[in-house]
Order: sequence, then C-alpha cells, then structure tokens
Amino acid sequence: MPSELGAAQLFRSVGLMADGPTVWGRPVPAQAPGVFVLELPAPLTSTPIEMTRVGKWIERVETLRLDGERPTSKALATRLASFWLPSQSVVFIGASDVSVGRRVGAIARTELGDRRPYAGGHWLKTLRSLAGIRVWWALTDATEEYEDALLTAFADQVPPSERSTVRDGDPILPWANLRKSSSERRTTGLTGSLLVEPAAALQPPTYVVDVPDGDAEGARGEPPVPKRRPPTTRPARPKAVPPKTTEAPTEAPVPVADALTPDGAARLRAELDELTTVKRPLVIARIRTAKEHGDLKENSDYHAAREEQSFLEGRVQAIEARLRSAVIVEAPAAGSRIGLGSVVTLDDDGEAVTYTIVGADDSDPSRGRISSVSPVGRALVGRETGDFVVVATPSGEQRYRVLDVA
Repeated sequence: MPSELGAAQLFRSVGLMADGPTVWGRPVPAQAPGVFVLELPAPLTSTPIEMTRVGKWIERVETLRLDGERPTSKALATRLASFWLPSQSVVFIGASDVSVGRRVGAIARTELGDRRPYAGGHWLKTLRSLAGIRVWWALTDATEEYEDALLTAFADQVPPSERSTVRDGDPILPWANLRKSSSERRTTGLTGSLLVEPAAALQPPTYVVDVPDGDAEGARGEPPVPKRRPPTTRPARPKAVPPKTTEAPTEAPVPVADALTPDGAARLRAELDELTTVKRPLVIARIRTAKEHGDLKENSDYHAAREEQSFLEGRVQAIEARLRSAVIVEAPAAGSRIGLGSVVTLDDDGEAVTYTIVGADDSDPSRGRISSVSPVGRALVGRETGDFVVVATPSGEQRYRVLDVA
C-alpha cells in the first residue's frame, strides 16, 4: 500500500466513489447522509498552527486544562503538534446521518471553543489558514460503518516510522479527529476545551383547550360579549397577622435530589471503572473482530456489538454526569435527625424493620437500602427517635414509629 493515500484513494479503498472536491468555505452540494474527508493540498512537514488563535482559545475557555493545569499558548500548541502526521494530507474524516453539506457547514461556522453548531474537528480552527483545504464526500446510509472503514484505511497506510513518533499512537487518526466511531478515544491530555453550555430556562406550561366545531366565541356570528368592569369596592381592613412561631414544620424537609452518600459515590466510581477499563475494551475488540467478517451492512455480529457499545457508552455518560453534579453528604451522627446515610429502625405494626437512607442511584429495597426521594424515605428524612410517621401508599396509609437512628 502507498505511504500516503489522498481522499479520493481512501474512498476507493473502502468501495465508495468520491464526489468533489469543493473548496473549504463554499457550500457542499450534498443534502443527504454520507461521509466526508477534509484534506490539505499536500502533506506538510510541520503543523501550521497559529499561536494567536491558540492564545484566544485559552483566554476564552477558562475551563481548558492540559494535564490538569492551565496551559500556556506554547505548551498547548506543542501538544497539538505532537499528533501531526507529516506524510498525510488528510486532516479530518467525518459523517452525517442527515446531510453532509449541513455538517460541513456547521463545522465551518463553529468558533473555537463553542459546542454548537458542531464541535467535531475543532482543532482545525487553530491552523493559520483553511483556505486550501478540499472537501470530498460520498453519499451512503451506512454512515457509521463507512466512517469507521475510512478511519481504519487511513491508519493502515501510515508508515511505521510515524507511528512510533506520533504521540498516543493507538488509535492512529487524522490530525483533527479525536475519536473513532467505535469510541476509541485519543489521549490528548486536554480537558474542558469547550465552553459549558448554560442551562436552558424552564418555559411556563402552555394549555390547549379543544372546543367543538361551532362553539368557539363568534363562530355563529353573534356579537362579542362586552367585557364588564369589575365592581368598585372599598379595600377590606387588613386582618391581624398572628405572631410567628418557632414550631418545626409538620412535613420533613425534602433532601437534595443530587445528594449521594460516600458509599453510593464509591459504588458509582467502581461501576464506571469496570465499564471503561474492562467492558469497553472487550466491546471494541468484538467490533474489530466482527469487521473482519466482511460486508458491514449484513454483519449481524457487528451490529450487535455496536448496539451493546451504544448502551455501554450511554451508561458511562450517565454515571459521569451523576458524579459531576453529585453532592456528597456524610451520614448524620447517631441519635440525631434522620438524613442521607442514616440507619433507621422502625416499628412496623409490631415488627422491627431496619432501613438505610441512600441516594436514588444506590437504592436497593431488597437489601434494606431505600431512596431518600421514595415515599418512605421522604417521610423519614428530618424525623427523630420516637416520632410517628404516616406514609400514603397505593394500598393505603402505612404507620411507622421511629425506634432508633444510627
């Protein structure tokens, strides 16, 4: 295989005929699903990074870290350059399930550091100029399969001499690609490189009233009903406000939804570690093996492995998001009011039962671990030894008395 395949040759190597090229910045006339490749006019021996753009990126994105520390422009540019492949002209391979033209346009419109319209390939925006980049594409409904095939074909023709010198040589990717479609990620040392999106404000609920045909006001030709002015009344004398009391509220305080016990957080971290260090590599290996069996469209092993990977990555993202937002709450001291982490002994119709109050993610009623946001958990939080608790359940009211809080 030659030492460098251009975009058109890459497409042919995976059985696709390429359309194009068009110059970067011009509309791509492809409004259907497909894959695309961005390439330079010729390979460059050094990375054409613009230091001013890198500096503005660091200044704009305050969360950006390199190996856990706030980088200088020179350090960040050096790290980006360590992934450059001097023998290759292809700098990015991408796909779109909707429209190749819209996806390429979204990449072009996304400012360095922004998440939208599309942050894939954002390293391209650190280059001095994008004027010479060409866009090639091929339309297909099997976008993930062919994107993965193009990335594999690209890696296969990188010479061994460059594989040994490029940083993080597994996986080998075009310079601006940070991951493969099979979720193999490049280890860059960069974190927080994109701006955090502000939380969307909740919109007030809207209501739609269905009115039978002909019953809407004015539908029968009757004149509109005049609006009446409210009658004028004298203001009522203000009622005497009773003095405030210091009595405790009758309802127990509702715990924070994001609260986690230290034990619950440890369980989530252990699950995350197993998913990322054990199960993820196994799924990736299954995908690699299935790809060797031939046609990806009719490959049931490949599609089953990809579906399993989708569930795995969804769980990984859910746990990571949960841990980022979690508030770790230490268990209250024994004998104090019930809170997250408390071990509570109750009198349930003459029978002593013991529950541990935990976060929603750590709930396991069969083992006596009940969530603080469950009906029983909500009723217990804030109570103390000797209190009576009434819990409304679908089968009727349940009455408990708190015997002990540990």
